[in-house]
Amino acid sequence: MLTERLEKELKEVYAKGLRRTVDGLRFKTAVRAEDGSGMEYLVFASNNYLGLTHEPEVMQAARDAVCWGTGSTGSRLTTGAAFATGELERELAEFKHAEKALVFNTGYMTNLGVLYALVKPGDVVFSDELNHASIIDGCRIARAKVVVYRHNDMQHLEELLKTTPVTGVRFIVTDGVFSMDGDIANLPQLVELKEKYNACLIVDDAHAAGVIGSDGSGTAAYYNLQGKVDVQIGTLSKALAAEGGYVAANSVIIEYLINKARPFIFSTAMPDMVTAAALAALRLLKAQPQKYLGRLKENTLLMRRLLKEEGLDVIDGVTPIVPVLIGSTRQTMQVMAALMDEGIMVSGIRPPTVPEGTSRLRVTVTAAHTAEEIEFAAHIMGKIWRQLNENVKEG
Repeated sequence: MLTERLEKELKEVYAKGLRRTVDGLRFKTAVRAEDGSGMEYLVFASNNYLGLTHEPEVMQAARDAVCWGTGSTGSRLTTGAAFATGELERELAEFKHAEKALVFNTGYMTNLGVLYALVKPGDVVFSDELNHASIIDGCRIARAKVVVYRHNDMQHLEELLKTTPVTGVRFIVTDGVFSMDGDIANLPQLVELKEKYNACLIVDDAHAAGVIGSDGSGTAAYYNLQGKVDVQIGTLSKALAAEGGYVAANSVIIEYLINKARPFIFSTAMPDMVTAAALAALRLLKAQPQKYLGRLKENTLLMRRLLKEEGLDVIDGVTPIVPVLIGSTRQTMQVMAALMDEGIMVSGIRPPTVPEGTSRLRVTVTAAHTAEEIEFAAHIMGKIWRQLNENVKEG
């Protein structure tokens, strides 16, 4: 009975062109990868924003740490964790201008753990409608009332803060940089509203840390509002070239999470080679922010300009997440497949990740791309888009 039900649902998924597959891929450099057949791709689909996954110092840090073993074999509260984890947390706290930080196994589990632990019955979570799925799921398992405000609409948020009955704590939760549109949260007004309504402000900086801010530390630094965000969520698996997530906050919040956040308490600690790689990447960014951020900014501006010149519908922004609107799910996947045939990898984003009618190519730029690679990819994207439009007209 279960199999029949699942087969029926899968047929509906396939009929809508929404089938997802899992493919193998091996990165040869920060921006070039090959699949199982040996086909090589120029990758504009990763979140490796600073290109640090293949930086020699980061790779060497992982090699050196593997001498301590390939796994930690238990949770940090039962068997502890490698020394690099504690160093990483201290440096993350400094980086995020917070008192303390705590590392989780994934960014997804960080959001679940933080929201599940901090939010209680009687509290109300005010959540941006375009927040990441991990925030949405964290709100669900917290079992508190969730009120969704229109994307980056501060007037709507204030109306809801003013009119929603709350017996406990108000939480405002938002992405710093939104993962599908690449735009940035209106942090100045969010800070004003959190102070006006005595709320706790949680910002998920997964796509902001290592991307924006003069020192690369994220949304608060971008607006010169360091110290104004109560809880900052982050990830080690994007700009910091490793795996895992973290939360930065005051010492009371971090102490509470150590004792109450179930995804932290009951997860095996990450192995030393992972935290050592993240620590090495963080130290490179802290030592030379303009080197990495400068390259990233130049490459982002170039890609955005060239795609527009090719006639593509690019959502405006300043981040290296460059959404190219296609609209139709089928056409989006056709363009993605045609680009793969040309050796260029981008992400085709479809419902339910984005609303119906807004399917898109999610093009991500890194500091490791060369100008020639960006020019080549933009030209091919423009050529394929024009060919598709001509075929539609002829059909």
